Order: sequence, then C-alpha cells, then structure tokens
Amino acid sequence: MVQIITDTSSLYTPSEAESAGFASVPLCISIGDCHERDLLIDMKSYYEKIHQGLVPTSSQPPLGDVMEAFEAYEDSDIINISMADGLSGTYQTACSARNMMKHRDRIFVFNSRTLCGPHRYMVQKAQEMKEQGLSADQILAWLEQAAANSESFLIPQDFSFLKRGGRLTPLAAATGSVLKLKPIMKLTADGRRLDKFGLKRTMASAADSIIQYLKKKQLGKNHILYISHANALQDAEKIRALFEQAFEQLEIQVLELSAVFVAQGGPKCVAIQYIRR
Repeated sequence: MVQIITDTSSLYTPSEAESAGFASVPLCISIGDCHERDLLIDMKSYYEKIHQGLVPTSSQPPLGDVMEAFEAYEDSDIINISMADGLSGTYQTACSARNMMKHRDRIFVFNSRTLCGPHRYMVQKAQEMKEQGLSADQILAWLEQAAANSESFLIPQDFSFLKRGGRLTPLAAATGSVLKLKPIMKLTADGRRLDKFGLKRTMASAADSIIQYLKKKQLGKNHILYISHANALQDAEKIRALFEQAFEQLEIQVLELSAVFVAQGGPKCVAIQYIRR
C-alpha cells in the first residue's frame, strides 16, 4: 500500500488533503506577533499587516510534524512530494525526518522541483495512481517525468520580497533596481532559484512575452496551465483571457497563493506555470 504525503506548497489544507486521501503538512508563516501555519492564517488580516508595513517570513514545517505524518503510516510505502529544494528547507526537513524513522527504507522523499500549481497536480495524479493500485516505483517514475516537463514564471509587483528572501540568481537580483518595469522571473530547471526572464512595462505585455515563449512548447490538451495570484484576481483573469486566445484546448486553472508564497513573491504577484499531464 502507498501513502502520499505533501506540504502546503500544493495549496491543499490538511483537512482538504485528508478528505482526498493523503496528508498535507503546513509550512510556517510569521508576521508581526502573529505566528501561524500556512493556509490556516486569516488572509484578510495578513494582507492588512503587510499594508501596515510589517514584513512576513516563512519557514519549513517543524521536523516533529513531518515525523508524526510519517509515523502515522508506518505500514505503508510513503511518497512525500515536497516543494522545490532550494526555495525552501521543506525538502531537507522531510529528508531529515525520513532518516530518523525506523521504516526509513519505505519512505521516499521526492523533490518536485516546482511549487504551487504543478506541485498540486503532481499530488493529485500520484493519489489517483495510488488508488488505481500502482506501486511506489511506478508513481515515482511518473513524478520524475512530470518534474522534467514543467516550467514556472513569476511576475512580482514588489521586487523587494524576492530580493529579501534570497531566492534569486545574482543576475536576477540586479533586476530589482529597474523599478518602473515589470520584471519577469523564471524558475531554474533545478527548481532552486528564480532567474531573470525579461522586463516589460505592463502586466499584459509581461504575460504576452511568456505566451510567445510557450507557443514554442506547443501547449494544448496534454498540459495544464496554472495562473496563481496574491490578491490580484483581476490581473489573473486578464491573463487567463490572453492564454485562452493563444492556446486551444489548454486547461487553465486560477488559484490563490497561500501566505507563504505571498511572503516570497510579494502582494499582487502573479505566477504562470504549466505541467504536462
């Protein structure tokens, strides 16, 4: 029997995950004197605190919480699908927890090399494969293929959040001085950093530059596109319309980013990601 475990980079709350048959361990988020867990914090109050000038910080799930999740399924083969190593210590925490378990040989920690939308799809598909009776090896083989067929872009509105978090290549960090342009960041192939992809004057032109790049990838019915936003639904819907015009038969989902990713990308940022089915 296989058990799927993940973290809240998949944008699944613990209760949503439990209802779907797997487990989700939430990351940690702090702002001012508020210390909460990702997807469990009140987002209205959270954005108000940011507007007041408070700076949020995020961190990986506590080691004990991950160990507890592993202990709950000691009679199963466990696949822990983690958010990208390098963007968070979540993967390393899961590896440390695995090494402390008696049944460590039955625990597989998979570095998704992505986050949010594609991470969510990986978890959903892995759960479906588990329910179909596929083995851990078969699920891991599919996950490896999926990780190699996904790309992510970020259009931040407040570049200081990314610079402060240190999740940029040196070249990308230099982009922060160009304040009147929309920087477009692309997740590196190993999922560890964000690199400079381009600079545009408007959100629409930034989205169009990503569209022109992705046309070469021939996105269509075999892909899913995710447009995730940090309290920027209007921008996300406009970008959705541009993608609908550009790509036929492409499934597009709009998601809201959790507090942890607002802390990383900043308020009003928009992420554009795809993954091959």
